[in-house]
Amino acid sequence: MNVSFPIPQELESYVQGQIQSGSYDTVADYFLALLNQDRKRREAQEKLASLLQEGLDSEAELATSAYWQDLRLSVLGEKH
Repeated sequence: MNVSFPIPQELESYVQGQIQSGSYDTVADYFLALLNQDRKRREAQEKLASLLQEGLDSEAELATSAYWQDLRLSVLGEKH
């Protein structure tokens, strides 16, 4: 697929600066990297939304100080 679209001069200069700095080899590489970052961001947002919903749908547990201590120990890999 070939894509062509006009961009403002200041953004064109920015993209050219990214290429000249060696961050990207071509304009196409720069835009492909942006598209890939956007896809990954959206996937991460969808995963977060799914995990949040899973948490909301799960059975509630009373968050006592003992609960937090046990959670802290399990996250840090420590034993009681």
